Order: sequence, then C-alpha cells, then structure tokens
Amino acid sequence: MRIGDVATQAGVSTRALRYYEQQGLLPADRTASGQRVYAPAAVERVQLIQLLFAAGLGSRSIVQLLPGVDTGHASEEALALLRRERDRITAGMADLAQARAHLDEVIEVSLHPTPELCPALRGRGADAA
Repeated sequence: MRIGDVATQAGVSTRALRYYEQQGLLPADRTASGQRVYAPAAVERVQLIQLLFAAGLGSRSIVQLLPGVDTGHASEEALALLRRERDRITAGMADLAQARAHLDEVIEVSLHPTPELCPALRGRGADAA
C-alpha cells in the first residue's frame, strides 16, 4: 500500500506515518524510486499506535511494546512499563482532582466572600456602621 492509502484508511496524516517510521513504530519498504510501500497490516498497526498514544504512552514506550504485539506475548518488561504508565496516569488524576477541589474552594469564596478569606472585605464592617 502507498502512504496516502494507509493514511486515508487509518485516518491519519502522511506526516504522522513518516514520523512513525522515523521512530521505528511502522516499517516501510521502498520502491526503486524511493516511495514508501506498506504491508496491508499497516492500517491496523497505525490504529494500534494511535490507541497507545491516546492511552498516554510516548513513542519510546510504544517501541518497547510492539515486539510483544508482534509475537502475541507481552514480556515482563512490557507489563512493568504498562503498569508504570498506569500509575503515572493515576497520580496525574489525583493531582487534577486536588486542583479541581482547590478551584471549587476559590469559586465558593468568590460566590460567598468573607472577611477572613477576602482581604478586600476586612475593615468594611467598621465603615458600614
């Protein structure tokens, strides 16, 4: 398959396919004139790569996982990598939940300001009397 056909069927740009090849994610053969030619399974491979990127993995991690995909057996190293990535994402989710809680507090103070939490309100009680 030519690069444009793979890109169209996989729903990615030809630039993405060139990047995948450069990173060692997607092999391509070359014609005598230097044009890329991909195996029919390339579309499925690109869709898998896209799924792994969407899962938060970087190209270096994906390169480490692909041999297991190709053989159908994940190595202990690959499983450890996946678990580390899951733990990293879980920690990020906890950080985001904490940031959201802080924003909720700021919203609450904005809706219901008190002199204790809002310096601009301090001393107004004496002026209002």
